[in-house]
Amino acid sequence: MGTHSAVAHSLLDTADTLVLQTGNLLNWGCLKKKCPATPTEELQDCIRTILNEWSSKISPGPVQEIPQNLECALSQAMETINPDEREELKVSVKLFVVYPSLSSIRHAVDMACSTLGVAQLDSVIIAPPPLEECMTVSMEHVQPYWEELESLVTDAKVVAIGTSDLDKALLEQLYIWAKIKPNSNQVNLASCCIMPPDLTEFAKQFDIQLLTHNDPKELLPEETFQEALKESAPECQISTWTPVWILRYSVIVKTRGIIKMKGYILQAKRKGSL
Repeated sequence: MGTHSAVAHSLLDTADTLVLQTGNLLNWGCLKKKCPATPTEELQDCIRTILNEWSSKISPGPVQEIPQNLECALSQAMETINPDEREELKVSVKLFVVYPSLSSIRHAVDMACSTLGVAQLDSVIIAPPPLEECMTVSMEHVQPYWEELESLVTDAKVVAIGTSDLDKALLEQLYIWAKIKPNSNQVNLASCCIMPPDLTEFAKQFDIQLLTHNDPKELLPEETFQEALKESAPECQISTWTPVWILRYSVIVKTRGIIKMKGYILQAKRKGSL
């Protein structure tokens, strides 16, 4: 094992929190040449690339201070939004909460704003933690996360908030209960190839935008995350790490519908520190 890798593995084995940032994927020459079949595969490729790049650039000398919070980014791909262009761009985010923690929502939004150099996100869609197979999503599951989103709108950190994979009945319950109404609802066309007519009618009546997506129920299962870590750091204690939240952002030129930026930010923690 090289000296760089040894230092990287030492840092990984000591840290409690790990943040991975892809920067703008459109700046990644390696990913432009290949098209991952699924969002999960794309994210796995990103994790491996970031960790390999990060470990290769670590100074081989002794570490003076070992951080508890480790941040790894593909520095050459990091890109902020030009303030002069901000009004021309729409910054949209989908937040996948993997581990049930309400504080993750504000933390993820703050980190996205900091990464992109903006004070406010135009849209945030929430995907709460996946439930066990025998359970179905209910308002009890959605409400706490929605209240956190509402607080971000109140604090002017987010303009519009949306949901993911709610059927008509649950979307209606949320709409009636919520102080700040959902602006959008994503529908996975892999599970229903045609938009349900009752959902379409309700969304039209209350001006809720219906969007489509192809994300799996679990974007990054714990085992998949650990597998990606192990490929880059085979000698580390990988089994103790678990993803907490994943944020995917896109920056679109409003008048042309062109994607200017796309990227991921991921936070993981050691299970003992959760």
